Amino acid sequence: MAALGWYVMQTVIVRTQGRDSALASALGADLKGKISPLLYIAGILSAFFHTLIADAICVLVALMWLVPDKRIERVLEDERRRRAGLSDRGP
Repeated sequence: MAALGWYVMQTVIVRTQGRDSALASALGADLKGKISPLLYIAGILSAFFHTLIADAICVLVALMWLVPDKRIERVLEDERRRRAGLSDRGP
C-alpha cells in the first residue's frame, strides 16, 4: 500500500505542477516507481502458490529502493545553480 500511495501522491503533484515542473523532469520515466507496485502485486499473488517466491519478490523490491535515487536532488541542485547564475560544470 505504501508503494501505491507514493505513486498516487507523486502523480497528483506532477499533475498539479504540470509536466514541465522540476519534479516531473526529475522523475522522468520513473521505472522503479512504476514497477514496485506491480512487483508487490506479483508477490502477493505468488504467496498463494509458493511463499519463498513471494518473499524473494518483496526482498527484491526492498533492495531496489535501498539504492539511493539522486534524480530529485540532482534537478534541485541544477535549478539552484541556474538561479545563482552558475554553470553546470562546478562552482
